[in-house]
This record gives sequence, structure tokens and C-alpha cells, in this order.
Amino acid sequence: MSETLTLAFSRSNTAGFSFDALYRESAADVHAYAWSLLHDRAAAEDVTALAFERAYRRRGKFDPDRGSARSWLFGIARNAALDELRRRKRVATLAFDPAAGPEPLVGEEDGDPDRRVSVRAALQQLEPRERELIALKFHAGLSNAEIGELVGVSESNAGTKVHRAVTKLRKACA
Repeated sequence: MSETLTLAFSRSNTAGFSFDALYRESAADVHAYAWSLLHDRAAAEDVTALAFERAYRRRGKFDPDRGSARSWLFGIARNAALDELRRRKRVATLAFDPAAGPEPLVGEEDGDPDRRVSVRAALQQLEPRERELIALKFHAGLSNAEIGELVGVSESNAGTKVHRAVTKLRKACA
């Protein structure tokens, strides 16, 4: 996210606020990230909408000194997705079946379906924390510093964890 957008976002009580710019720049990435956690397009859409609603309501609490508006938004989306996962766990446990023909992610519709299935199957072999790190890095496009802030580790530790998760994913795909 541009520094101009972060600055405009931080001035939520002024005419310079541009929540629509935050939405335009981040909506597809938030949706892809939510989908990567939930494996359900409708639930990902609901979580995306909820994340933006919460961000809009809390925009006055955004502090640019604590991080970018984008990482703040992904923190909200992460919490909304985890809320949905907890709700699902109370209702029923849903299994992900890579052979069932998973829905493509945003921007992935034209990709090789066999490759998509093999990558998704390999992702399922990773620990949930590793899948989340990969989603934050590659779906959300967050920096290691932003990932570290979200998951509660240092920037260098986040980079190491992402690298290890990617290495493990590559081995699982081979």
C-alpha cells in the first residue's frame, strides 16, 4: 500500500480519508487470503465483507505508527476468518478433499487444473500455521515485517518461517 494511502487512511476524521482506495487495493487479496484459510468461496466473501465492515467502523483507531493500513486490515481479516473457523468447529468439522475439484483462487481461474490440485494437496500436508504464512506472503502480498506483526514474531523470524514453509511445500509438490 502506498504511503499516501496509509497517510490518508490514518486521517479518518478528515476529508483526506480514502477507505475506497484501501478497498480497491486490497479486496481481492483479502478474499484470496480468507479463501486460503476457509476453502469456501461463500464464507471467504462473507469474511471479506466482515473484515472491511470492521475496518470501516474502527478506522479511527488505526495508528500508522504501528504498521501499514494493509497489515492492519489483514489482521482484522485474519481474526474474522478464525472466528468463522471456530464457528464451523462448533457446528461440524468439514474436510477438504483436493480430488473434489477445488474452486480456483482469485486470478487462478485460467491455471492448469492438475497443477492446482497438486499444489492444494501439498498445502494440506503443511501445518495450519505454515499454510497461513504462505497465504499471508503470497495471497496477501505482505512483507515479512507485516507477517511478523500479525503472527507475533520478529521480521527475521517471520522470513525464516516463510522460507521453511515454502521449502516444505516444494518438497511436497515434487
